[in-house]
Amino acid sequence: MSSLKNKLRNRSLILVGLGLSLVIAVFLSPLASRNPDGLDRVAQDQKFEEKAAKDEEIVANKLPFASIFAEYSLRGVPEAIATPLAGLLGTLATFGIAWGIGKIVIKGNIPDTPDFDRDSVLESSNSQSKNQDDQNS
Repeated sequence: MSSLKNKLRNRSLILVGLGLSLVIAVFLSPLASRNPDGLDRVAQDQKFEEKAAKDEEIVANKLPFASIFAEYSLRGVPEAIATPLAGLLGTLATFGIAWGIGKIVIKGNIPDTPDFDRDSVLESSNSQSKNQDDQNS
């Protein structure tokens, strides 16, 4: 029963965190500064902005979706919703990647059996190490 309670609590935490992230991405992204970001500003201040590689030469610009997400917004979408939509899609993509990596990493560490009770495994592990400590003393 404790395992089910932990799963529900973890799922609630994940959903609340994702929901909060989506709210921030959608509603606060339009309020972001239109001024150049840190690297662009330094390039302008130090007068080496014109020495930067041309758009055609940058390898990242040759990726399939590079032209869609230029300048933190979506091309071909009205400006009023382009930035919030890009924030929404970026947040969901980041969450999906992190979720996938987490599932891959954890898959080898925890059995997939429905009757697996992590608390009982931890208790038996702690009692075994305590017994070994007692025997070594």
